[in-house]
Amino acid sequence: MLDVIEPSQVFSAGEYARAARQAIAEISRRGHLPIVTGGTGFYLRALLDGLPALPGRDESVRTRLRARELRKSGSLHRLLTRLDPASAAGIHPRDTQKLIRALEVRMLTRGPRPSGAEGLSGYTTIKIGLSPDRTLLYEVLDARAREMFRSGLLEEVRGLLENGCTGEEKPFGSLGYRQALACLRGSMPEEEAIASTALETRQYAKRQGTWFRRDPEVIWLDGFGDSPEVIDSARALIISAAAPS
Repeated sequence: MLDVIEPSQVFSAGEYARAARQAIAEISRRGHLPIVTGGTGFYLRALLDGLPALPGRDESVRTRLRARELRKSGSLHRLLTRLDPASAAGIHPRDTQKLIRALEVRMLTRGPRPSGAEGLSGYTTIKIGLSPDRTLLYEVLDARAREMFRSGLLEEVRGLLENGCTGEEKPFGSLGYRQALACLRGSMPEEEAIASTALETRQYAKRQGTWFRRDPEVIWLDGFGDSPEVIDSARALIISAAAPS
């Protein structure tokens, strides 16, 4: 599921889930074990549990909501809290993309979020979470942010702009890409862009941990994914899950 769409294309969690299920089926048909890896909890939920049938995007509604948030920061979260408290409770007040989508659905359906979903079926699933030491994790994330810039992130973003992207496309809101764009446009020095990327990545990792800690199905292993002990423990868990009951 890497490099599957153009930067200008919209790719929702529901679209991801459908494409990922097809990829999983193809891997299984080749006799291999599908492994889903990453850290976006909402997309994992969409893949495993499915999402309810929701209305499509309405750009006019989105434009009005975006303008409202620009006029007064925090207004979208307050509005969603008033209209749909349950949805608002699960969205960070600064996550504008998710707030816009939640409000868009609420306004288009004129009622509670639709229920009913089709999840992944026909597989035994096991969720394994990595829990390295927090200090070591932050050191790795800081090094990763610097390596992204050293290894060509600025050149990649420059190439995207030269090939027709405007910088308004959704990928440019991602960690690192947003800072690289600001750096290329002269509003942020490179060292500040690296520091900002590192800080926001640490904050995001903390939110990821909070999200997944709420999931009782996750089996936590202490350490990084390249640790021999973690690899052995993960292998044992998978073998145990696959054994006939």
